[in-house]
Amino acid sequence: MIPASFEYFAPRSLEEALRLLDRHGDEAKLLAGGHSLLPLMKLRLAAPRYVIDLGRLKGMNAIREDSGGIVVGALATHAEIEQSALLLKACPLLAETAAAIGDIQVRNRGTIGGSLAHADPAADYPAAILALDAEMVATSVAGTRTIPAAEFFVDMLTSALRPGEILTEIHLPALVARSGAAYAKLHQPASGFAIVGVAARVTLAAGKVADVAVGVTGLSPKAFRASATEKALRGKKPDAKAIAAAVKSVAQGVEPLSDLHASAEYRREMAAVFAQRALARAVARAQGKQA
Repeated sequence: MIPASFEYFAPRSLEEALRLLDRHGDEAKLLAGGHSLLPLMKLRLAAPRYVIDLGRLKGMNAIREDSGGIVVGALATHAEIEQSALLLKACPLLAETAAAIGDIQVRNRGTIGGSLAHADPAADYPAAILALDAEMVATSVAGTRTIPAAEFFVDMLTSALRPGEILTEIHLPALVARSGAAYAKLHQPASGFAIVGVAARVTLAAGKVADVAVGVTGLSPKAFRASATEKALRGKKPDAKAIAAAVKSVAQGVEPLSDLHASAEYRREMAAVFAQRALARAVARAQGKQA
């Protein structure tokens, strides 16, 4: 199908984009990589009167160090994140997650900001963002505010971004010593989306789990932290038995999705399987092993 007619803007600065968004309000949609918005417009499930293309905003794809952490511009593409030498060294979980997204065409055009703002329950980044305790920076004509990852994903296709805000940056902490992280995913063969995806981050001390974070996507209407699994592992020796016991509670407190790709029960079982794989690899990496 052909989208309904709309007026197109291609601002050259963030300030110009914010003014346009403030002026046109709910009648405007932001365009980044376009993988979510354009199909909806073609199906006429979305019919904005105004489209504001962010693709020409310079510098918003930068990936840089800042105060001991890493700042990722919201317009950084999946390919840029996958190939970033800085991320591969200091925050490899995000690079590994980016490499699991779609195919090369998708990774060359899609952006991290567009993906996070869309809050698709089957997207890959949310699991990693939650496991990393990242922070999102939202900017409007009124200024900026910071949103913790734990508060960012509100519901299916709903983020904590307010009307008039643009997601501009993602702030990531660098991995500390004796830490490892991994992303494991059961992908839908046609689309590449996650039927279930699990990101795990583990820090070891004195042979035990000092800190652990487990982010889960694909299982429920929004990505979440598997707090029961984390609690079961903290203070334990990170052996296969402890991991296998802990992942039994990975779906605790959530209602799994069910669709033509996977039943709720299958998703629940696969969440435990892929949590076990992600945690085992994260532990191995924290121990300095190849995994």
